[in-house]
Amino acid sequence: MDEQLEKAMYPIGRYKTPERYDPQMQDEWINEIEALPNWLDHVIENLDAAHLEVPYREGGWNTRQVIHHIADSHINAYVRHKLTLTEDNPTVKPYDEQRWALLPDVEIVPVNVSITMVHAMHRRWGVMLRNLEPEDWERTYYHPEDDALVPLWTSVDMYAWHGRHHMEQIRSLRERMGW
Repeated sequence: MDEQLEKAMYPIGRYKTPERYDPQMQDEWINEIEALPNWLDHVIENLDAAHLEVPYREGGWNTRQVIHHIADSHINAYVRHKLTLTEDNPTVKPYDEQRWALLPDVEIVPVNVSITMVHAMHRRWGVMLRNLEPEDWERTYYHPEDDALVPLWTSVDMYAWHGRHHMEQIRSLRERMGW
């Protein structure tokens, strides 16, 4: 892949699962999950409707789609984590994020609605995560696409990365465009 395209797609680098669980990372992960709504507020500040239609890279989603995707993805993650904490190795439902990004709600609903959802959900998510027992971090869910059990700590780390990843795509686009 072309280096410039790689940087546009993965401005903070590709996600790498840690080799082992480090409980000292919990606060960092939770802090990032709690901070994301404010980061999104900041990164879309003063963007107009035309700005929201510009893809963050050639062939990529536009800012409107990225914002709605974050809400969709993180709602799924929040539910997966709640299931993980209340069931033994629940099987989670995969979804086609590309097709979700083309649904009418993504086209019609203003991005501030999804950002409001992210504010509310991340508040609850942060409280839930800050009040876990140490053994809860090792609980798992089964992801059928990967045919793997996913520990809660891995999923929390990945979604902390995911929020930064997409926020940085928008921030980098603004920087490149001089907005």
